[in-house]
Amino acid sequence: MLLYSRGSENDILNEEDLRMGLAEAFLKLGAKKKVLAIPPDFTRLHSHAGVLTRLTWEYYKEKLSDILPALGTHTAMTEQDIKTMFGNTPLNLFRVHDWRKDVVTLGEVPSDFIYQQSEGKLDYAWKAQINKLLVEGNFDLILSLGQVVPHEVIGMANYNKNILVGTGGPEGINKSHFLGAVYGMERIMGRADNPVRRVYNYASDHFAKHLPIIYVQTVVSRGIDGQLKVRGLYIGDDMECFNLAAALSLKVNFQMVEEPLKKVVVFLDPSEFKSTWLGNKSIYRTRMAIANCGELIVLAPALKEFGEDKQIDVLIRKYGYVGTPKVLELVKTSDDLKNNLGAAAHLIHGSSEDRFSITYCPGHQTKQEIESVNFKYADLSEMIKKYNPQKLKDGFNTMPDGEKIFYISNPALGLWAYKDRFK
Repeated sequence: MLLYSRGSENDILNEEDLRMGLAEAFLKLGAKKKVLAIPPDFTRLHSHAGVLTRLTWEYYKEKLSDILPALGTHTAMTEQDIKTMFGNTPLNLFRVHDWRKDVVTLGEVPSDFIYQQSEGKLDYAWKAQINKLLVEGNFDLILSLGQVVPHEVIGMANYNKNILVGTGGPEGINKSHFLGAVYGMERIMGRADNPVRRVYNYASDHFAKHLPIIYVQTVVSRGIDGQLKVRGLYIGDDMECFNLAAALSLKVNFQMVEEPLKKVVVFLDPSEFKSTWLGNKSIYRTRMAIANCGELIVLAPALKEFGEDKQIDVLIRKYGYVGTPKVLELVKTSDDLKNNLGAAAHLIHGSSEDRFSITYCPGHQTKQEIESVNFKYADLSEMIKKYNPQKLKDGFNTMPDGEKIFYISNPALGLWAYKDRFK
């Protein structure tokens, strides 16, 4: 059931528009006694889910009893993160998702379904795991708020991923990420329908129908002035609101280039990207646009770690981004990777498969650290002098020495591809 739908390539929704959209949907839902909001965490600051959560609190007041940011495997939000993203929403409402301890299993997707979706490459069953608060909290409304945007694991982010991964557990997160990696991220990105999404949909249809979940989905892009604009808002309890948002996102977040790009420079906002676990979006979102033997330069002033989770950080440091064949071999022979398929998937995602070079310019990591995980290293201060984010514009730039580059100020907001690689 679609409760609210507004959006187009030219729409710009302001805060009052979002407030009115929520109010219209909430009115249709009728009176509620106890509400749970599940927004994304600080890594999705630009989603406008923070504003939507605050507006939800202003509407429901004391009936909004809990806010559970969908951390997945990410680091818990700090008090300052919460204030920055959610404004004056009361701090006492926020809960922390512990993906290793706080989950319950709703059901199990059978191995034959995974075998079918993986084209015969995998044959394990998949547990649909979510935070126990959703099941035990006696809510009569669960609001899943977030942004639909191209994504490396699920094709188009959000909808039931916000629940099954954002509040998910080790097995659910690890095995679904590995399914996407084995199937091939370049076959998934930008596509609303794909094997990972079908697994999540199977779980929603078979195990989660009893949960009163309503999805609130935004679509956000940059305007010609460089500022973020909300292009769409879709609210409903099924795939329809997601499909509408995904169709609009593909129009405003996806850029097709006429020729493969020889040099791409990506800037990672220091407030958002502190790890390669997140910063590798610079690789994921550009890989289909970069030429064979091309070059990707990542300006990462806040980079201080590889994995946000300490155990995953250890695995990344141990094995590095060594490409699909090597990672698949390691999964067979190394118990630590076999037992953490999400990390294995990340190692696949972060490799160019030796097709183009990846140079990281970190603010807080050494040359030895960067090179140990199979990336090239360059000094950040020197590279920022050469490629100054304050002077570059998104898209093609010609440098003073005549060099041509393609610049991206935030890889999380889009997907780029050469027309012959996206079919």
